[in-house]
Amino acid sequence: MSITIAFGAIVMLLLFSSCGGKKKAMGDAITERDSLPVMQTLGVTTFISDSGVTRYKVDAEEWLVYDRKIPSYWAFEKGVYLEQFDSIFHVEASIKADTAYYYDKEKLWKLIGHVDIQNRIGERFNTELLYWNQATKKVYTDRFIRIQQPERVIHSYGFDSNEQFTQYVFRNVSGIFDVDDEPRISPEVKPISQPNSLK
Repeated sequence: MSITIAFGAIVMLLLFSSCGGKKKAMGDAITERDSLPVMQTLGVTTFISDSGVTRYKVDAEEWLVYDRKIPSYWAFEKGVYLEQFDSIFHVEASIKADTAYYYDKEKLWKLIGHVDIQNRIGERFNTELLYWNQATKKVYTDRFIRIQQPERVIHSYGFDSNEQFTQYVFRNVSGIFDVDDEPRISPEVKPISQPNSLK
């Protein structure tokens, strides 16, 4: 009996000494979580409410939430498609962008790269950078923007609008307008002949 106990003790001592000598290589613990998203979601379709009413639909390939960043934000770095609804779920505007960031505390969208917007009356807006402030219900950019209306195309550097894209102001405007080759003359109005001195 004593031999068996002694043998067991020797085996245990040998195992402990051999285990204690080996150290596993481990990486340093992550202490700063602000560089990592708290949530990553793939293949997203979600609805966002405003004051208890569903107002927005978001489709994205990837949705990352950074809650420890200052300021905190959501990232849609693989593209995003947004629809904005009125109170009876008619689409007021649709927006596509290559990349988008949503700053949740400020309720501010930053849309980047091939931003394409269409409003409910069929006008189309294209720019490379657009801000959409849901708190103030304003949309704006200081970059080049192209607006395609049914009867003309307008180019501008700088743009301010309501969030339905139905009331807007341009800065530094140029455009493409339809112009007739020959001026129209109303049948009731006859052209006045010019004096000889002006011919």
